[in-house]
Amino acid sequence: MKPANNPQSHPLAGRRALKMNGLGNEIVVLDLRGAPFRVGAAEARAIGAAPGLHFDQLMVLSDPARPDAQAAMKIFNIDGSVSAACGNGTRCVGWALVHAGAPDAMLLESDAGLLSVKRMADTQFQVDMGAPHLRWNEIPLAGAGGDTAHVLLTPPAPGAPAMFTAVSMGNPHAVFFVDDVQAMDLGALGPQIERHPLFPERVNASFAQMLARDHIALRVWERGAGATRACGTAACASAVAAARTGLGARKTKVTLPGGDLAIHWRESDDHVLMTGPVEFEHESRLDAALFA
Repeated sequence: MKPANNPQSHPLAGRRALKMNGLGNEIVVLDLRGAPFRVGAAEARAIGAAPGLHFDQLMVLSDPARPDAQAAMKIFNIDGSVSAACGNGTRCVGWALVHAGAPDAMLLESDAGLLSVKRMADTQFQVDMGAPHLRWNEIPLAGAGGDTAHVLLTPPAPGAPAMFTAVSMGNPHAVFFVDDVQAMDLGALGPQIERHPLFPERVNASFAQMLARDHIALRVWERGAGATRACGTAACASAVAAARTGLGARKTKVTLPGGDLAIHWRESDDHVLMTGPVEFEHESRLDAALFA
C-alpha cells in the first residue's frame, strides 16, 4: 500500500510505538497486526528520527502466516537496512506481546525462521534462536569455501587480529578473539570490518575476550547500527565461536557493556538458547509530521 500524499492520512500516523531496550540495545516495537500497510526503509528512518524513538533495531509486527504463531517480525536497523535476526529485540517483542495478552510461550515468524520465545520471569525472556549456520555460502562469505572456524581476514584490518570465526545467526557475524577487549578501537575497526570485501552482505564485527571457559566479555559493532551496548545475536555467535574453536563451553555467560546474557548452544539439536532481561521505557504515538 502506497502512503497517501496527506501526512495526516498516512497509515502509520497515530500508531503506538513502544520504546524498550535489551541490555541497553535500543529497541522500538511497532505492532501492525491487522493493518495492510507494510513499513519500508523510509518509514523506518523517519521513526528513528522521532524524539524519544531512536533505535538500534525497529521490530515491526504483522499478521503471521502460521496459525500457531503470534506475529511475524520485520527488523530494521537505524539506517533503514533490514536484519533477519535480533535477539534482544525478539525478547522485547515477547514482553510486548505477553503484556498484550499473548501466552508466556509463543512462536514468532522472522526472516531467520520460526523463533520460540518464553517468559522465564516478569522481565526475563528466553529465545530459541535456532541452529547457527556455519558454511561459507550460508553466512555468507566471499570465496570458494573452507574452514569458517578459522578465517584469515584478507586484506587485513590494521589493529584487528588476523584470524576470526564466522557464524550466521540469521545475520552474519565475524568474531575476533582478543586478549583485552577494552583495548580494541571499535569506532575505527568496526566500519572497516563491516564493509570488508570478504562480507558480501556486510557483517557484525565482534571482539571477544575469554574471561573463563564459561564467561566471555564482548564488544560489538552492529551492521547498520554501529557500536551498541548489546547485541543478542552477537552474543550467540561468540558463544558458538568459542565452543567451535575449543576456547569455551556450550553454556556460557556473555558480558556486554549493557549487561549479561546466558547462552546455551544445545547439543541435542544444535539450537542456541539466549536468556536475558528486557526493559520497557515508554509508549509514544507516531506523529503524522514524521511522514510529511
